[in-house]
Amino acid sequence: MSMTNDARRCPQGLAAVLLACLALMAATGARADAEPAPAFKLTLGHYHYSDQGAGTDLNLRWRKDDNSLWIGHYRDPVFGAQARIGGDAALDLGGDWSLQPSLQAATGGFVGGSVNLQWGSRWFGLVGWGRTNLRPYYNLNFDPNDAITLGAGLHDEHGGLWSATWIADDRLHTGQRHLHLSGRWTMAGQRVLVDLLRKTGQGDAGPVRAWGWTLGLDGQTLFLRLARDPKQNFSGSDATRVSLGLRF
Repeated sequence: MSMTNDARRCPQGLAAVLLACLALMAATGARADAEPAPAFKLTLGHYHYSDQGAGTDLNLRWRKDDNSLWIGHYRDPVFGAQARIGGDAALDLGGDWSLQPSLQAATGGFVGGSVNLQWGSRWFGLVGWGRTNLRPYYNLNFDPNDAITLGAGLHDEHGGLWSATWIADDRLHTGQRHLHLSGRWTMAGQRVLVDLLRKTGQGDAGPVRAWGWTLGLDGQTLFLRLARDPKQNFSGSDATRVSLGLRF
């Protein structure tokens, strides 16, 4: 795929911030599995778009066991601003079955939710379904929301997680599909995340066929994500996303 010079160029000072974050994570030397994870996670996201400048997102998440609550705020010069709140949970149904509901709402009247059914422990599979009220919403999970989900994966003996997930629009007749091939493992005391994305379907400016990726480094206290998402949300905009976070 082709990219403009602006799309290739990171925001000014971004490389220095990334290097400083990596150096700080290395200096702490905290093992990712040394102690229970803190309850709160604060994430600052910076989204550099090929055609509309930049957007920012601030998100605070609380998690205990398999239950989460979160609140966030997004802004960019084209869409404007939107605040959001949500929660998700995992309900043990017994026999290696679990039900995973989620619900979110945002300013402007948006409401959406999903539910996944998962079976298995070491090897697992899942099926899910999501719906929204189709009110204006800047989608920051980046997968189609009115969609079905199919997935399968493996927890290996070294603590790694390997999975494949397919998300497909089943409401708006766009043919939009996301296929994620993901791996997560521990290396030098830090969790490493790699996600390869294949997207196809009808976008705002015509058919989309593109590859994207996410790389992550996750310590006990600090974490970093870097992603490249061509035609984000099936728009005409290519996005480079950087997320820096703190657990406490």
